[in-house]
Amino acid sequence: MPKLKPRQIGIGLLVVATIAAVAIAIHQFIRFRAIPSATGSNLDSVPTTQSADPLETVDLPGLMIPKGAYIDGIHRLTALDTIIPKRPSVDVTTYEVLPGDNLFLIADKYGLRPETILWGNYDVLRDNPQFLSPGQILNILPTDGVYYQWAEGDNLDSIASFFKVEPEVILEYPGNRLLPDMTNPATPEIAAGTWLIVPGGKRVLKDWGPPAITRANPAAAAYYGEGYCGNIYEGAIGIGSFIWPTVATTLSGYDYSPPIHFGIDIAGAEGNAVFATDSGVVVFAGWSQYGYGYLIVLDHGNGWQSAYAHLSAVSVVCGQSVGRGTVIGAVGTTGNSTGPHLHFELRSDVYGKVNPWDFLIR
Repeated sequence: MPKLKPRQIGIGLLVVATIAAVAIAIHQFIRFRAIPSATGSNLDSVPTTQSADPLETVDLPGLMIPKGAYIDGIHRLTALDTIIPKRPSVDVTTYEVLPGDNLFLIADKYGLRPETILWGNYDVLRDNPQFLSPGQILNILPTDGVYYQWAEGDNLDSIASFFKVEPEVILEYPGNRLLPDMTNPATPEIAAGTWLIVPGGKRVLKDWGPPAITRANPAAAAYYGEGYCGNIYEGAIGIGSFIWPTVATTLSGYDYSPPIHFGIDIAGAEGNAVFATDSGVVVFAGWSQYGYGYLIVLDHGNGWQSAYAHLSAVSVVCGQSVGRGTVIGAVGTTGNSTGPHLHFELRSDVYGKVNPWDFLIR
């Protein structure tokens, strides 16, 4: 007998499998054709036969089978998992601020810019990230932009111009739901009090951090809080080289990120010593009104100033001369703060507020 080649064996097996599949299909077709097809038939009356094949047994008492249900239909497979497509939201949601949160963390959770968190919550934050505190309920916009409440007498063109967008951007945004109710989109009638999302909108942010306070005119900071100093002072002058103002050299919160945050938040336990970064004179020492809690500002007499905020203790007084490295206070969490840290700023008469990372000696 000639020896079969592997290719011939494979073809033979394929033929056998095909014949078997056809036989099974014919068998099933004949079996289903045996079921009465009259509408309203009761399967109690369908005769059954004893067979070794359990598939041939029909035992479903009381079940009504419509005509052709098993013979002519194409059966839909059961899907155990339903996939719902993700659709971008166009509505404003809310978020409760947690201990340890900051503007950047919240924005990152929702894929937004930190400015959008401010611009969506002016009534709560007043465009000042230092006003953020646990327990606040914030609006979360579905897209970067501004949340604006329409006022009596507002004009769409002027509002769009103020936020630096085209009027159609506001009018056509689905979340505002304006167009379906408009009889004349060219001159839309928007009810006073209506909240509108302005996609891509922006406005100028103010720096609410410590202002420039010189030893020649410390009273200029009277509006900033009761810690202001009212006299003209003389005293120590710095060398323009800055040491770290506390023992820690890592962040715990905001980094230098203008226009949102003009300083760095340095990690530390409450009560850790705070040092003068350079020699100078105290021109602010006490409570501030803009979320920074207990605050110290030093004028270094050479065009530089340094500020230390959220302190748990203030160890100096107005007009006091301090040397570089002198303990002036302690790390804390006063004011609007979500945890102990030192908010530290450096300001130059020439460059304005600068990134402390570029000037601190490490």
